[in-house]
Amino acid sequence: MTLIRRPSPSFDDRSLPVSMLVLHYTGMETGEAAIARLADPASKVSAHYVVEEDGTIIAMVDEAKRAWHAGLSHWRAITDVNSASIGIEIVNGGHDFGLPDFPDVQIAAVIALSRAIIARHAITAQNVVGHSDIAPGRKIDPGEKFPWERLAREGVGAWPEVTAAMAPDEARAAALLAAIGYNPALALPVTLTEFQRRYRPSRLDGVLDEETMGLAEAVAGKATAA
Repeated sequence: MTLIRRPSPSFDDRSLPVSMLVLHYTGMETGEAAIARLADPASKVSAHYVVEEDGTIIAMVDEAKRAWHAGLSHWRAITDVNSASIGIEIVNGGHDFGLPDFPDVQIAAVIALSRAIIARHAITAQNVVGHSDIAPGRKIDPGEKFPWERLAREGVGAWPEVTAAMAPDEARAAALLAAIGYNPALALPVTLTEFQRRYRPSRLDGVLDEETMGLAEAVAGKATAA
C-alpha cells in the first residue's frame, strides 16, 4: 500500500472503543477537492483515510482519535458512530457525478487497508458497514456499484452464502433488520431500500418481496451467529 500523510485538524477524543469500520464515497468531482475539504478546518468533516482511484491511501486522522465522518447515525444501538468507528472515504464522484465504477486497483487498496484495520481492532464482519447502512434516508454511499460481495470474499464484511425466497412478513423483516444493526425507529421502506442497495443492488424500491425477505433472513442469520 502506498500511504501519504495529510493531517486533518477535524478530530477529537473517542468516548467508545473502536468496534466498527465505515466505508463512504467522497461524492465530489475530484479526489483533490475531497481531500482539501477533509483537511479544511472550516468544513468540520474528516475521515481517518482516503483511498484514491489509483490505490494511493491518504492518512488524515490517527486511528486513536474520533474523526467526523458518520454524522447522525445508528448501528446496533450505537448512536455516536464516530466514536466507535474508523472511517474510510473512497474517491468516487458518487450519484451527483454519474456514480462511476470503482477501479480494481482502488478496491484492492480498500481491501488491504480494511483488513489491516479489522485486525488491529478485532472488528467483526457484521460491523463493517456503509454510510447508507448507518444513516438510511440520509446517506446512500458508497452506493449500489460498490462491490460488497468481493470485499466479503476477501475478509472484509459479511455476505450471505445461501439465500432462499421467503413469504414477506413486515413485522419479521423489521425485527431482522434491527438484529442486523439497522435503526429500528426508521420506516421499513427506508431501511429496506438501503438494505437492498447493499445486498440486492438491482432493485432499490424498498418493497419487501420474497427475495428481499429471504436476504434479510440470511444476513440476520450471519449477524446473530457471530
